[in-house]
Order: sequence, then structure tokens, then C-alpha cells
Amino acid sequence: MEQNIRGKVVVITGASSGLGEATARLLSRLGAKLVLGARREERLLALAHELGLGDDAVVRTDVVRREEVKQLVDHAVKLHGRIDVMLNNAGLMPSSLLERLHIDEWDSMIDVNIKGVLYGIAAALPHMIRQKSGHIINVSSVAGHKVGPGGTVYAATKHAVRAISEGLRQEVKPHNIRTTIISPGAVATELTHTITDPDVAKGMSKVYEKAIPADSFARTVAFAMSQPEDVDINEILFRPTSQDY
Repeated sequence: MEQNIRGKVVVITGASSGLGEATARLLSRLGAKLVLGARREERLLALAHELGLGDDAVVRTDVVRREEVKQLVDHAVKLHGRIDVMLNNAGLMPSSLLERLHIDEWDSMIDVNIKGVLYGIAAALPHMIRQKSGHIINVSSVAGHKVGPGGTVYAATKHAVRAISEGLRQEVKPHNIRTTIISPGAVATELTHTITDPDVAKGMSKVYEKAIPADSFARTVAFAMSQPEDVDINEILFRPTSQDY
């Protein structure tokens, strides 16, 4: 799996826990050059030190702030001379029934799950166009394919990620840039901790009883990255074997 991964410069948002952390661990073992972004800088630094990375591999990044996402990517390019992979991973899932009117939570999901992805694309794309190469990986969800009660706004944001990614795929063909959407099912992360609606949280906890480890996601990232440059893995949807939703 090291093929086409060793030496690649990879920027990961939401890298302080869950899917992002697991991916950083795997790609580090496979020889990638990592630059990690998240809001919790102390956790990023602890991870970087554990992986043998310097403090310069960490940039505190809130993906709802466009200038911070740009700073993250520009730092990677300044440090390594290029960016090969942008993993737009940061996300929130404070799901609730619409009638509860948790509008602030709707806004947060839109800002992080949609705008955060767009800001990552905006930051990486000029460098990749200049390089005539690159790979943008966006994280959707099973909820980007199916809608369930209590998950309406979250599903809408993840459907949006898929629409954005497909449009991006078509637009970047002249620039030799690859694009991948990864849609996980129940994977063990801190994502469910953002649910404040007790009824939805109870139902979601049953779904996540079947959750598989976060390194299952990391392996899908590595699979997409490791393909020959003329192979573009556009979408991966995966679930626990026992998950029906």
C-alpha cells in the first residue's frame, strides 16, 4: 500500500481525533509528509510528537474561518514545496428533529460540513492547478446517500459534499487533479458526542453499537491515494458489515 503514498504531502483537517487522527497515523507509517489542522492544538501537538513530526507539522485551524484554512495549506506548501493531497475531513453531526428548531446547530453543520469543505478546496486548488497534479478527498457519509428522521440537516450537508465533489471532479480534469468522496457508515469517532437531542442521541447510539474502528476509514484513504496516477477513485461508500441503514 506504500505505493504512491511515500513522500506525498498530505494536509488533513479535523486531525485531532477520529477519522483524521487515524488517517494521520496510517499515512505516517506509510511515509507521507503530513501537515495537520484542527481547533484543538494541544491534541494535534501530542499526535505530531507521537508520530515523530515537528511542531511545524501542526497548524491550529478552524475550518469555518477561510483565512485559517488557507494558512494551513499555504504553510504546507511553504514547508514542503507542494501539496499532493487535501483531506477535507472536519465535520459535525448535532442531529435533531426539525421541529426542535435547533437552528444554531443547523448553522454550525452548514458552516463546518459544507463551507469547511469549500474553503479546503479553495485553499488547495490554486496550488494543484499550478502543479498540474493533486488529489482532493472529501468526507461525506452514508447520510449523503440516505435521509433519516432526525438527521435531515446533517444529511443535507453530506449530500452537498457529494454534489460539490462531483462538480469539482468534472472541472479539474484539464489540470490532472484527482477527486475522491468517502462516505462512511457507523465508524467509532467523537461525532456522536455532538448530538444534543436526547431522542436522536438514543437512536444513534443503537446504530453506533455496530461501529467499526476509525482505521477502517484510514485504509480507504490509503487505497484511493495508492492508485496509479491515471486511476481516479471517485467514490467509496462503506459500512460495518452488520449495519442495515
